[in-house]
Amino acid sequence: MDEVPLILSLETATLGGSVWLGRRDIQLSARKGDPAISQSNTLLRDIDDCLEEAELSLDHVDLFACASGPGSFTGLRIGISTLKALAATLERPCIGIPTLSAVAHSAGISSATVALLPAGRGEVFAQMYSAAKFSGELVVEALDAPAHLSPDKLIDRYQTFPNLRWTGSGAELHREKIERAAQTRSIVFQNVTNDETLKTEFSGWELARQDPNLARHVAALAKQAFQQGLTQRPEELQAIYVRPSDAELAK
Repeated sequence: MDEVPLILSLETATLGGSVWLGRRDIQLSARKGDPAISQSNTLLRDIDDCLEEAELSLDHVDLFACASGPGSFTGLRIGISTLKALAATLERPCIGIPTLSAVAHSAGISSATVALLPAGRGEVFAQMYSAAKFSGELVVEALDAPAHLSPDKLIDRYQTFPNLRWTGSGAELHREKIERAAQTRSIVFQNVTNDETLKTEFSGWELARQDPNLARHVAALAKQAFQQGLTQRPEELQAIYVRPSDAELAK
């Protein structure tokens, strides 16, 4: 296998999801899904389109990666089952990357980033990370465990931190509540719109936009795991759900 693997990365934990194909940090092709269309109808087509655009085939892929959750239950099942089938058929290694880790990675350098994703019913999946450059690569480290929270409990959990970068679609969804919480605590709040800002530390609370192609950040973290020998066999790949499904809650 190539020491610099060709990675096919899938992100199906969020609405629409995304696909990324590349080597190192070099993107060969990518696709962003349509939030209004089920990924069960588009994922294989998007994979084929990426391979065709790059003039490659599945046989060229060295490593399969996917977001392993938390996120949409249906989306995770679609992505993980697809990845397992491809990796098993081609006898290639695979890696599952926690979705919130990829979200934090997309927000750049930070001593404290809160990654948020919608969890349905007005709640969020949340986890805090630090992100720093080592040997030219952005490495994220979890500072607490992933949690399933209401917006009020989210603020309670992180209100004592004077410097925070908030990111992810869950942060965008609850922007007003986060901003009001900052104002109540006399903390400066600002939006991050310049990618250069993500390369520096900051004071106060910031809201960083999420990269629309989260699969790119799944691939970046998968490459780091690959270099550390932390690949998985297809049968070992499991979803991270954090909370029970609606069907389980209804029982």
